[in-house]
Amino acid sequence: MPKIVDHDARRLELVEVTWRVIARRGFDGVTLRDIAAEAGFANGALKPYFPTRASLMRATFTHVFGRTNERIRVATEGLEGLAALRRFAMEVLPLDVDRLDEARVVIPFWQMAIHEPEFAEVNDEAMAQWRSWIGHWVDRGVEAGEIRPEVGSAAAGEALLTFLMGAQVVAVLDAEFNSPRHLNEQLEAHLRMLGTDAAPCAG
Repeated sequence: MPKIVDHDARRLELVEVTWRVIARRGFDGVTLRDIAAEAGFANGALKPYFPTRASLMRATFTHVFGRTNERIRVATEGLEGLAALRRFAMEVLPLDVDRLDEARVVIPFWQMAIHEPEFAEVNDEAMAQWRSWIGHWVDRGVEAGEIRPEVGSAAAGEALLTFLMGAQVVAVLDAEFNSPRHLNEQLEAHLRMLGTDAAPCAG
């Protein structure tokens, strides 16, 4: 009787292996042969799941974004305003080894997204979701009197997003000045610029 293969589980296994390999070795040097060997597959056995390297890379980057978004969903449940923005940012910032590895994956992905429309589409979808969440939480913070209305939700949201994306790069390239402690301090400074005198401090 032929063995039944769970294709979805196998695809997930492969993208989990792929993002870890990229984090260790960098993007350019990773081949399908490398991924197959790391996953314990015979050479060429990835083809039924990912016929091209580009298809595997796209699935891998989508998976990394999905990991982050699931953490955000759990961390921000029941929160609004500055509290939600703080927890959102803390799930995106490279504050531990796992999230630093994620940063090492998304940095080369952004490079690809500059030139490849299919990768740009993945990034645009992820950023649209983050902008939606941020805009909602800023609006709720203004309504609660903890975020200054004059900052404007669009400008505040983009400023936070710019900080978070930049933090991915500097945490990898300039860790001495962008350790988890530094990044937390920078985040609190950023949130203080949004807040009113009545805004609660981090706890």
